[in-house]
Amino acid sequence: MSLVDILSSQLGTEGVEMMGQKLGLDPATTQQAIATAIPMLTGALAHNAAQPGGADALHQALDAHDGGILDQIGSYLGNSGTATSMGGAILGHILGRHQDTANDGLANATGINAGQAAQLLAMLAPLVMGYLGRMRHQQGIDPGNLGSVLQDEHVQAEAAAPSGAGGILGSILGAGGESGGGLADIAGSVLGGLFGKK
Repeated sequence: MSLVDILSSQLGTEGVEMMGQKLGLDPATTQQAIATAIPMLTGALAHNAAQPGGADALHQALDAHDGGILDQIGSYLGNSGTATSMGGAILGHILGRHQDTANDGLANATGINAGQAAQLLAMLAPLVMGYLGRMRHQQGIDPGNLGSVLQDEHVQAEAAAPSGAGGILGSILGAGGESGGGLADIAGSVLGGLFGKK
């Protein structure tokens, strides 16, 4: 199962509705936005893990994420302040100066506004980290194979994205040999203090 499938299953109808209510969106639009947002997060994480020292830093960060958040999604989403704060910190390190580009890209791909896109990414980031943390503990993932695991997750998440979103996401992620701008330019150092990388 892809990360999109796992999170959709964990969220369930109630979780999607809770997210939609916080965003001011109907459940169908919320579900579409979730499926579109996840590849952006996995793509950024995969790119960071491919940088010198990036996989070690991310692997260390996952020590703090055992996946327990996935079993308490209702409580997590019910505390919007915690969700926004925690997610914002994660996004600040994996997206850095490209965060506005990601918000605009998600908004353009789904028809929601940039503010809703920012809030959705912030809510999803801790869940994605929780999923990866659980995978790490259950499957014995180490820094040596973390990059390839993330790349596989990204490919699956992108394949599960709504029809027509792939091209927009590809341009944001710097696919097709793009140089300059886009999420593909995120350096490993962006992980910064959150991931213990100096």
